[in-house]
Amino acid sequence: MSKEYEEMAVEKWVNLEDVAKHLSVSTDTIRIWIKDGKLPYYRAGKRYKFKISEIDEWVKQGKITE
Repeated sequence: MSKEYEEMAVEKWVNLEDVAKHLSVSTDTIRIWIKDGKLPYYRAGKRYKFKISEIDEWVKQGKITE
């Protein structure tokens, strides 16, 4: 796949359960981080939506331990 094509590709949104699995934590932990304003997320009605790239950047910045 070319770099130009990769940059044009739209990142898929994931749900709370997917993020919990990606980070190997419980969904309750994800909810606590959301409530505390620690985790980057978006709302779609009553559901939380995430971008894995933003979650990975958040982890790289060391914010998972705050």
